[in-house]
Order: sequence, then structure tokens, then C-alpha cells
Amino acid sequence: MLNVALPKGRLGEKVYAMFEAAGFPCPSIKENTRKLIFENEEKQVRYFWVKPSDVSIYVERGAADIGVAGKDILLEYEPDVYELLDLNLGKCRMAVAGPKDFYDDGEKTLKVATKFTNIAANYYNSIGRDIDIIKLNGSIEIAPILGLSDVIVDIVETGTTLKENDLEVKTEILPISARLIANKSSFKFKGELIESVSKSIEKQVK
Repeated sequence: MLNVALPKGRLGEKVYAMFEAAGFPCPSIKENTRKLIFENEEKQVRYFWVKPSDVSIYVERGAADIGVAGKDILLEYEPDVYELLDLNLGKCRMAVAGPKDFYDDGEKTLKVATKFTNIAANYYNSIGRDIDIIKLNGSIEIAPILGLSDVIVDIVETGTTLKENDLEVKTEILPISARLIANKSSFKFKGELIESVSKSIEKQVK
């Protein structure tokens, strides 16, 4: 049985469609139900819905053989997994944003509010900038408005939320998209199956 962790939401539905097209359907997943685990005995596949930020944990610890996680999660938490494929879905970017009139003159420690403390620290280390990281879990855009931080490091899709809060992108750190990942020990024992799934999905990547 191949165990697949799918991120809940629209991205997961798109990803499931790719698995289905690759020859691993599971019709019960499309039923209107609160169930989280779905099996197709005939195809020897089991899917389960999990919170997007938890997919890499399920895969790393072997509860799932493969799964789909955003590059932001992989960089932030650095799980010990194999990254097999960029699915070119869920595309956005990690960026530094701040008030339109803010300019970093480099003279004092920069206050940075973010959920992604690891990514922010690595980025600013790479440019040799001294920062004070403020970890927040939500509504990060209001931190600079209220003077809690100078800038934020966050995922930007359309930029609409930034504009509505009088913020703008100052620097793009890196592009983000969904990645197919595999558990290292599963890859040893189910390598052929995982590789064939990965190749079938790769053919669908636009």
C-alpha cells in the first residue's frame, strides 16, 4: 500500500487529480464526507488529507511514503526527506515587504516580523544584515503599521493584501511552489513504485 499525504484545500485537490491521471484513482475521495483517509485496495493506494504545514512531518516520520509540501515549508522546517519533483503548482514568492516610505539604511538592527523565522534568518545572514526577529503566527501585515517591526518576511501571491495595508515588496527572496517529497526509508523499499508515480506525474507538469 502506497501512503500519500495530501495538503487539504484547493492545492490538494489539484494534486489528487494528478495522481488520478497517473493511474492511482480513489473515487471515495470525491464524496462529500468528513473522512480524512481514503483507500483503493485494487490500486494499493491510501490517501489522507492533512494540514499543508504538517505534510512534511507525516512524510519524514514514515506515516506517509510520499506527499506534497510547499517549498516554504521545506526550507523553514528542513525535514529529512527526498524532494523528487517541482509540481509547478501553488506558485508564489517569499518576500521582504514594508511601508512604502521605509528605507533600510543599515544603521540600526532591523526588526523583522515573520512566521518563517528560519528563512528570514538565513536570508539576512546571507547578506550580513543584523536583525531582530519577531515571530508572529498571523496578521503579519499589521506589524509594521503598529511599529512592532520595520519589515515583514512573508509569502506573497498577488500582493493585494500588502497594497490594502499600504505595504510593498522590497525584496524577493525566492520563488515558492509545491514539491513532491518522499520518505527516505520508503524510497529504499518502494523505490520503483515511487519513481513510477513521480514520472507519471512529471509528464503532467506544465
